Amino acid sequence: LQCSLLFTAWLFTTSVSLTALESQNTTMHFVTEFVLLGFPGQREMQNFFFSLILVIYLLTLLGNGVIVCVVKWDKRLHTPMYILLGNFAFLEIWYISSTVPNMLVNILSETKTISFTGCFLQFYFFFSLGTTECFFLSVMAYDRYLAICHPLHYPSIMTGKLCMILVCVCWVSGFLCYPIPIVLISQLPFCGPNIIDHFVCDPGPLFALACIPAPSTELICYTFNSVIIFGPFLSILGSYTLVLRAVLRVPSGAGQTKAFSTCGSHLMVVSLFYGTLMVMYVSPTSGNPAGMQKVVTLVYSAVTPLINPLIYSLRNKDMKIALKKVLG
Repeated sequence: LQCSLLFTAWLFTTSVSLTALESQNTTMHFVTEFVLLGFPGQREMQNFFFSLILVIYLLTLLGNGVIVCVVKWDKRLHTPMYILLGNFAFLEIWYISSTVPNMLVNILSETKTISFTGCFLQFYFFFSLGTTECFFLSVMAYDRYLAICHPLHYPSIMTGKLCMILVCVCWVSGFLCYPIPIVLISQLPFCGPNIIDHFVCDPGPLFALACIPAPSTELICYTFNSVIIFGPFLSILGSYTLVLRAVLRVPSGAGQTKAFSTCGSHLMVVSLFYGTLMVMYVSPTSGNPAGMQKVVTLVYSAVTPLINPLIYSLRNKDMKIALKKVLG
């Protein structure tokens, strides 16, 4: 009901603003494409960025692709923990592919343009896949909570059926969260300029290019971002707080070390991913200079998918054994 009221109010406000805008200039030209400035600089510097991002992209595809294949081929890894890890690696392949190929083309391009439709399609898939990653991190934290805090009941609770349900919920809900913000922003009038000082279509620069102020739309998008980021984050925080309390009660030093090793790797990924997201979308400093926004976006869109297979797999004994078996 609240969403319906907000949407109705937005439609009324936008229609009134558009009427006033059109009455001022009946020959207004609305943009059909945007210019993504990307990484400005000399050709040598652009070539360096191209080579660096290309290497990161190929290593990410290779690392996460190996994890997906290992989990699929080794039947000993057909357990909830590794099924979640395999899906997470598969997600990372698509997540980095939603931005990096276009980023590479943009560096080599002279015009650096992206169509209006292409911009919002990239926006949708990039944010939907990022939302799915938030949900997967939350489910993986819950899985570790059950395994450490309720080890005897873990097989009966985290069954294969429940695991697949959670996987499907993560994928479906991740892609159902952002159609409303996408529609609201895409309906704003963009009459020029059309230059985005970024390498992805991000809501902040798009709001800045709109011909009319849209405080209600900005509030809705800010609320969406806050709920999507803080909801799973608080869930993860709660799960690991309970895990930490349970680990500290373990009398065996070896047991504590093993539990801390498993959860520590997860927390490294969560801290890096959520830290950069909060800086970009929910912190008071979200109006950072364009250069800082590009660096932060590059970290959570390209660097974290690269290091995730290293953190989750190379620190895991069963995964290392399976890798050696599959690779030869």
